[in-house]
Amino acid sequence: MATFLYQVGRLAFRRRWYVALVWAAVLAAVGLGALKAPGASDEEFSMPGIEAQKAFDLMEQRFPGVTADGATARVVFVAPGGEKVTAAENKRTVEKAVADLADGPQVASAVDPFRAKAVSKDGTTAYASVTYKVAAADLTDASTTRLERAIDTARDSGLTVEAGGSAMNDGGGPGGVAEVVGVAIAAVVLLVTFGSLAAAGLPLLTAIIGVGVSMATILTLSSALGLSATTGTLAMMLGLAVGIDYALFVVSRYREERAKGHAPQEAVGLAVGTAGSAVVFAGLTVVIALAGLAVVGIPMLTKMGLAAAGAVVVAVLIALTLVPAFLGFWPNAVLRRRARKSGRIEEESENNGGTRWARFVLRRPLPVLLLGVVGLGALAVPMTNLQLGMPGDEAKSTSTTERRAYDALAEGFGPGFNGPLTVVVDTKGDEKGDAKGNADPKGAAAMVAKEIGGTEGVVSVSPARFNEAGDTAVFQVVPSTAPTDEKTKDLVTTIRNERPAAEARTGATFEVTGTTALNIDISDKVQSALIPYLVVVVGLAIVLLLVVFRSLLVPLKAALGFLLSVLASLGVVVLVFQQGHGAELLGVEQTGPIMSLMPIFLVGIVFGLAMDYEVFLVSRMREAYVHGERPGQAVTSGFRHSARVVVAAALIMIAVFAGFVGESDSMIKMIGFGLAAAVLFDAFVVRMAIVPAVLALLGDKAWWLPKWLDRLLPNVDVEGEALSRRPEPPRAEADPEAAERPGREVARI
Repeated sequence: MATFLYQVGRLAFRRRWYVALVWAAVLAAVGLGALKAPGASDEEFSMPGIEAQKAFDLMEQRFPGVTADGATARVVFVAPGGEKVTAAENKRTVEKAVADLADGPQVASAVDPFRAKAVSKDGTTAYASVTYKVAAADLTDASTTRLERAIDTARDSGLTVEAGGSAMNDGGGPGGVAEVVGVAIAAVVLLVTFGSLAAAGLPLLTAIIGVGVSMATILTLSSALGLSATTGTLAMMLGLAVGIDYALFVVSRYREERAKGHAPQEAVGLAVGTAGSAVVFAGLTVVIALAGLAVVGIPMLTKMGLAAAGAVVVAVLIALTLVPAFLGFWPNAVLRRRARKSGRIEEESENNGGTRWARFVLRRPLPVLLLGVVGLGALAVPMTNLQLGMPGDEAKSTSTTERRAYDALAEGFGPGFNGPLTVVVDTKGDEKGDAKGNADPKGAAAMVAKEIGGTEGVVSVSPARFNEAGDTAVFQVVPSTAPTDEKTKDLVTTIRNERPAAEARTGATFEVTGTTALNIDISDKVQSALIPYLVVVVGLAIVLLLVVFRSLLVPLKAALGFLLSVLASLGVVVLVFQQGHGAELLGVEQTGPIMSLMPIFLVGIVFGLAMDYEVFLVSRMREAYVHGERPGQAVTSGFRHSARVVVAAALIMIAVFAGFVGESDSMIKMIGFGLAAAVLFDAFVVRMAIVPAVLALLGDKAWWLPKWLDRLLPNVDVEGEALSRRPEPPRAEADPEAAERPGREVARI
């Protein structure tokens, strides 16, 4: 592979105009396609195979014309201190607000709280339920404006009016601020690392081009492939991060080869042949991790993973072709200013920071290893208390109307009122013809409701609502505990366990759904999918690293180190966001369960990035070992050439992810904090400390591979051994275009 990529790099250097025009044409084509393509769909989140989703699907089937997951708004009215919301003037204000809400476009119904008995026992709080004909993502500006205007008018009368529900969801998200902060910090890190504006700007420029191609392609294909508007979120974040990193490694190796005396074209070829090989296999590990998200069984997550994997592939192609092409346009601009002025390029110092750190670890490998493992192990301990869930309005800032509405309802009606369970009673039977044949559907529904109402932990059960055919009933169950409380999860399990007995007595069956039950089911499914996902992703990556490093122990060490860093990062997430230690420093106002998808996101994204650092760092050690250095010397050589670049890459990743911590949404904070912590632990503790300590203790055994396995594995030559055996090109032929650029060449030492 090294030889092939060497030729690719030289070809891209020589035909730089063609390469640049091809990428410009691709960007223009997909950009034009994105402009003309139909808008991305607003696909609702779904989780096939869980009970809550089946109940949603049944409701849509049995209640035609009514969207089971249509948008809802719950407008809460609280009387001023000492007054009742039932007082004549306050009552008129509420009724007028409900009438205004009912006249809004896309509104299916707006229920008067006084008719629906939606008034608290002390008479201070009431709420109106507004149901829309469409999903939250399909609400028009006119609908949301009407809702906001009705709320403001009611507030002007002196009532405290707040609103929650899916209709209030404005999409949230970082809105590009986090990406801008990350890019700005990345630019500073690159400038400090390279000491050249051009060298710092080139990785940023090529990464932005790659993200542009990826995002435009996703938008172009969104309608045809049924991609949602959120599919490209992960692709943008990872495309930017790995795009910068991959270009960074190629440019860094190019400067190193120039310092060895190679002419620009030859240096580009060697850089792409060696660092480019590492880029290919690092990219493959990221693609494996992202494509492996399909194991979880969530369609939206699968699409996000595949779209992000496509963005990583584009980043790899950019690094192998466009980066060397740009180096062809400006072969000396990426060198340090001192080198451009003096005409002398200095090689990497034999005693730089990376070398000194490697020697320190080699002298004390066991203490460093124990300190790293024990430290990360201690941070991972809180993970044993991990509680998964989907934080709702209770996790939002108190400055939001959704959080204030949540608190008002909890105070007026009890904590469980914010997370009612929806029970769907089916007296018709399933599609296979196993009809229950119940002669009295209403009696059966009433009996089911009575039994559930008598369950410990249930506060109230609403009257059943039947469909036109009269074979399906829906009613709501209000728990005594909050939606994210473990007791609520136990209640859902208890109710479902009562199903066989209720079915035997009534001839009808039922399913439990609603947002609370859906979140519980999602958490359970994600938790059960985590181990298979780890097995698939880590197993495939070990095989890939086995091919790359031709060693049994190095891939196993890489995988175990990754697991340690992920567990530690999950531990600190639990410590802050679930247990509340230091939460105020991050602006977290309400602790609670960890977002259900957080472990999957963390494992998938961080595994790919961790393997990036592993491949780039250890491949230089492998290269030095193959070229005759002793194991300890090889570790030192790897750090001398790669430590600074790996540190820069990790700092860029941390900056991109940490930018999300400043957002107001607690889930975005959680994702940003978790990813930043994972990269910090993996890059600086695992790769920079534990890895060299383990290699120092193993010595030659680290690179041992059984002969029979060595014969079976393909020789991909990531370390560029074939290039070292290649005859050195004559100096006059090293860069045939050098003569065309008089005064542009920098003399070698």
